[in-house]
Amino acid sequence: MARRTTKNETGIERITPPVGNAHDAWTTFICLNCRKINYEYIGNTLLTPEEAYNTQRWECQHCGYVHSKDSGLPQSWEKSWFPELLAPGELTVERFWKAFFKNATENPQAYWKFCNSCGRIQPSSHFSKHAGWGPLEKQMECRACKAAINAILNPQRTSEQLRESSIRRRIGDLIVSEYEEKLDVQSLFDRFGGKCFKTGKQLDITKTGTWHIDHILPSKYLYALNSRNAALLSDEANANKRDQWPSQFYTPQELVELARITGADLALLSSPDPIQNPAVTSDNVNRAVDRYLAVRNTTDLPKRVEEIKKVLQDYSLCSLLDKQHKAILGLI
Repeated sequence: MARRTTKNETGIERITPPVGNAHDAWTTFICLNCRKINYEYIGNTLLTPEEAYNTQRWECQHCGYVHSKDSGLPQSWEKSWFPELLAPGELTVERFWKAFFKNATENPQAYWKFCNSCGRIQPSSHFSKHAGWGPLEKQMECRACKAAINAILNPQRTSEQLRESSIRRRIGDLIVSEYEEKLDVQSLFDRFGGKCFKTGKQLDITKTGTWHIDHILPSKYLYALNSRNAALLSDEANANKRDQWPSQFYTPQELVELARITGADLALLSSPDPIQNPAVTSDNVNRAVDRYLAVRNTTDLPKRVEEIKKVLQDYSLCSLLDKQHKAILGLI
């Protein structure tokens, strides 16, 4: 029985697989004799159909029948097969076992994988792609568990928290507005071959809810969306990335490819820690203050002053304010 171990920040404990680790490959088969499902551990190296045929002996955990090229087909099949067709060494048996092992190991999609959140062994298609993770290059959680985990990592926030986040994002956009660029979506699709950069999933430009244009360098750190800072991601990959710094989400090989496609600064992308945009100038900050305080109703001004002052303090940008704007915000 799989045992639960370490508890992570989501409140969902990781489950240790019965053998190997969560990245490893499994296969499944229905016993020819008792017709019950079995899960067979493969490990960190996938088998070719020929290797599986020549080397594997899969014993049914329910009845003990051995699935191997050296085995005859079950005697219970004599009700519908001529007995001479079931004996070891017969051409019918040889061809049967070759096809049997080919079905189980023909390609990565034929394999199964252990989910370390729910403990089920499932088809590899039930897991999202994650380059470099194990022989199947899949995430450790199945898509169903990943959806639950994302719900926890992106919890329902109070109206005040949502408002604060919206204010911070709006002011951040004002600060970097001159660096924003109106993107040509078709050009972006062409640049990324119409595929999600992270998962390789083919995307349909007409189905706008299934793909997103992602800030490679997050807007959270004051980076504008432009052709050098835009990646095409599927809805799921975009939800997984959130505000993560590129090196925290992409593999080193993906970062190199991303820099090649977009012309982004590879050293910046691969920084292990987030770096706030150093290109923000005094003019950017002063202009953002003017635009944020340009309200029709003067009763809103005191609130606006406190809001932008707090955001600039959070970003450590107050030093970029000129004397006049510092006075406006009460920082002198």
